[in-house]
Amino acid sequence: MAIWIYLFLMVAVALVVAALWSILDRRRPDYARLWSWTALLLRLALGGQMLFYGFAKLIPSQMGPPPLAALLEPFGDFSPASMLWLQVGSSPVYEMLLGSVEVLGGLLLFWTRTATLGAIISLIAVVQVFILNMTFDIPVKILSFHLVVLSLILLAPHVRNLLELFVFGQAAKPLTPTALFRRAGFNRWAAGLQVVLGVWVAIGAAQISWTGYQEYGAGAPKPELYGIWSVQDFRVDGTLLPPLTTDEKRWQRIVFDTGGATTLQMMDGALVPVPADIADETLQMQQPLASLVIERPDDDTLVLSGELDATPTSIVAHRMDHDALTLRSRGFNWVQEAPYFR
Repeated sequence: MAIWIYLFLMVAVALVVAALWSILDRRRPDYARLWSWTALLLRLALGGQMLFYGFAKLIPSQMGPPPLAALLEPFGDFSPASMLWLQVGSSPVYEMLLGSVEVLGGLLLFWTRTATLGAIISLIAVVQVFILNMTFDIPVKILSFHLVVLSLILLAPHVRNLLELFVFGQAAKPLTPTALFRRAGFNRWAAGLQVVLGVWVAIGAAQISWTGYQEYGAGAPKPELYGIWSVQDFRVDGTLLPPLTTDEKRWQRIVFDTGGATTLQMMDGALVPVPADIADETLQMQQPLASLVIERPDDDTLVLSGELDATPTSIVAHRMDHDALTLRSRGFNWVQEAPYFR
């Protein structure tokens, strides 16, 4: 809410300043050189954002693969934003293609000769992003709208040429903007610096995305207990608890994911993220309070024993083959006799 109010005040101030400026400086014939500098700043701002978000998809770190706990969640429980995130993250190739378009548009914006093409590509990309943000309730509506506006402003001087070329089939006329400087040497240096800046921003964006991919994306290291474990035997103080959906204490599954994420699935299906730590072959939890010794009779069996909520507890769980779930196992098929919807 604060950002919306802040932007409203900026618009109000801008309108007042623009009106005063227009009155006080009404005799100036044009702002050709000021426009050239303004267009340059807008290009750099738009290009930087395109490279940042583009590399976050090209190196798929913005929308990672669905977390293991999400594979257990009913479809109807997902918010529209989560559904979009998981849908894109489920297809890394699709995400990388989206990112490549954004990266291409961003890179082209840093070179004067290709800036118009970069603005066209960027407009196509950010319009799609803005529509998705609006229709799936993604909380980046303001930024994506600004990127659409920046693209339109940069393309505004070229509208006539674009219409003549693509609509009326006529040759586009040369459009030569006013140079940034009066001296040709300075303009060559400025053009070269823009390219160098674009390369530097691209390298920085790629490095940030690669770090994210390695830390919390698909490239992040997986913990030793990584997987979904189905609880087969749950005993409290020596008493076996049957798998009743009305039992509020028994666990149905326990999920260990990358980044230390641990989730308990209760018997009623509820998924409860819990702060957990594994050290010295012991699983420590704060809520619920637990200290459980870990034993591994084999790779697919997990035995936890110790105290859970100050009560002696033993748990036996078996690893579930989450890769056998349809979302992960369906894969790609050239020949389909019928649509495969499940």
